[in-house]
Amino acid sequence: MLFISQINYFWKVTVFDTLTQLMRPIIFKLLLPAFFIVFAFNVRAQSCTGSLGDPVINQDFGSGANPGAPLAAGITTMTYTSSNCPDDGYYTIANSLTGNGNCHPDTWQNVTSDHTGNQNGYMMIVNASDQPSVFFTQTANGLCPNTTYEFSSYVLNLITLEASGPGVSEPNIVFTIQTTDGQILATYTTGTIASTPQGKPQWNQYGVFFTTPANVTDVVVKMTNLAPGGNGNDLILDDITFRACGPVITTGFGSSTGQSALSLCAGSNAQYTINANVITNGSPDYQWQASTNNGAWIDIANETTAQLNISFTNAVAGLYQYRLGVSNGSDISSVQCRVYSPPVSVTVNPLPVVPAIAPQTVCEGYTLTLSASGGASYLWSGPNLAPTSQNPLVINNVTAANEGAYTVQVTSAQNCSITVQATVNVIPKVTAVVSGSVNVCAGTPTQLNASGGLFYKWTPSTGLDHDDIANPIATPSQTTTYTVDVSNGTCDDNTQSITVNVMQDPVADAGGNKVIFEGQSVKLDGSIAGDNVTSFYWAPTTGLSDPNSLTPMAMPDDNITYTLTAISQSCGTSSSSAFIRVYKKITIPNTFSPNNDGRNDYWDIDALVTYPNCAVMVYDRYGQPVYQSIGYPKPWDGTLNGSPLPQGTYYYIIDLKNNTPKLAGWVLVVR
Repeated sequence: MLFISQINYFWKVTVFDTLTQLMRPIIFKLLLPAFFIVFAFNVRAQSCTGSLGDPVINQDFGSGANPGAPLAAGITTMTYTSSNCPDDGYYTIANSLTGNGNCHPDTWQNVTSDHTGNQNGYMMIVNASDQPSVFFTQTANGLCPNTTYEFSSYVLNLITLEASGPGVSEPNIVFTIQTTDGQILATYTTGTIASTPQGKPQWNQYGVFFTTPANVTDVVVKMTNLAPGGNGNDLILDDITFRACGPVITTGFGSSTGQSALSLCAGSNAQYTINANVITNGSPDYQWQASTNNGAWIDIANETTAQLNISFTNAVAGLYQYRLGVSNGSDISSVQCRVYSPPVSVTVNPLPVVPAIAPQTVCEGYTLTLSASGGASYLWSGPNLAPTSQNPLVINNVTAANEGAYTVQVTSAQNCSITVQATVNVIPKVTAVVSGSVNVCAGTPTQLNASGGLFYKWTPSTGLDHDDIANPIATPSQTTTYTVDVSNGTCDDNTQSITVNVMQDPVADAGGNKVIFEGQSVKLDGSIAGDNVTSFYWAPTTGLSDPNSLTPMAMPDDNITYTLTAISQSCGTSSSSAFIRVYKKITIPNTFSPNNDGRNDYWDIDALVTYPNCAVMVYDRYGQPVYQSIGYPKPWDGTLNGSPLPQGTYYYIIDLKNNTPKLAGWVLVVR
């Protein structure tokens, strides 16, 4: 039933679209068998087996970013949308389609490029309307009578194989060629275009060819979608073409089966003959054409036989193509009546572009390096040099015998060559003389001396008053080896060096300051550094276990400063001091009896008065404060706010505020 409905629709659209829409169904039924015979005759797939002409119609939809512009008015009956996910009855022009993304997921294919693989190439994406429709119409004008033409297009079924099945429509397209007054000249039906598995979209080319009648120069080409939309029948079109189809033409250099491509180098002279063979029963006319650098094809005047002679004089780089145009009808002068042979080409390859090689001046004993660029291979020759393909050319330990002219033949990947010359001058080397190495104390200057040239350069420059004279003053902070480059303006000698051995001054370090309590001892952390240190000592010796030890034990009774002195045999002395802070010993009684009997009535803490910033806090057994003070100018009398506290045990915390651990314990108040 679907096939009959497709035929009914096709009959209405392509055969009787000029008849009245009031045709009685009975008349249609009588005409249907005759149409079916015509239709069946045209169903067979057709393609041109000969040569093709340039397209009269070439709709590739262009290229660019999404979305593409809508088609011109009259080309399609569908409605344009800028979305690349059109709904039923709409189409869009785009370079890609994410069918498995957010556009009909799991139903449409992902298509990332047009049928040529161009990821920027536009395509016509069609979501078929509910009823069959004509989705492409275009008129071809100026055709030649009695000439065969091909009408074709690439088609892709968007429905995935997984989504196809009963109730899902697959694309079914009719190609129609008719005169401008509606006479059908040829038709071709693709039949159901099969779906493919998800992830494997497939382009197929379909088409039809026909011969124009004697009185026809303009035709209308149409593509009609027979299957209904709504559930499937979604497709993509690309590269819709209409062009002449004619006999098989073969061309080649020397013979019609000879080579189709030759090459030569720019500046060369050459002559070639191109022969053609046209397989036909008729007597067509010929016209040779040429194209330069993929430009427009231009007729070659008076070249109208099956043979073409071409010549190059001082050839200019470029691509030169030639093809034979053969009349497919009666008019060779019209490009729409011709078919063409596959082009043959002559590629004139450019000579390599080789930068000039500057003259080289090299010193005797040094390395000569000559470098050429711009080619794929190189061949050097020169004085006392066997030809070599080494590039860069490197000659070690140059002598006077290496002086002279060098040439290099530079050859491109296309085997085109150019020769370049370079001149080499060899001059005698410089021999430098320097003074010997020296020992100095840090900060003591010394003079370096070099001779044998006109110019001097010392490295490193650290510690030098000048780095570009023969005899700079050096005052390095540490042992340094200075190298001098002695030059006469061209050659130099940078192998001479002087070492300034810097003996470091003695450095005494008494270590950090210390804090102890009266009666305690502490170790001093002395250290020394420097060269040739022969002795050291601490002063004063009061309270020290050994004044000649770097780390003696110190137990002074009062605050004191100890000084460590180091003596170097070559670079003087150095001293450093450490201060010892001696805190008085704190004695905390654990009992007192504030009963006003004149004995032990206060909590007397020996030496606490010497800590004016200390914090004293006393708590009862419940953790409640009963006494606190900053400093201890007056001993605690066992009261709280002037009232005697009950006899018992109380707990104290004393912070001396001198970065020593807090003192904590208990005191018994006895009544």
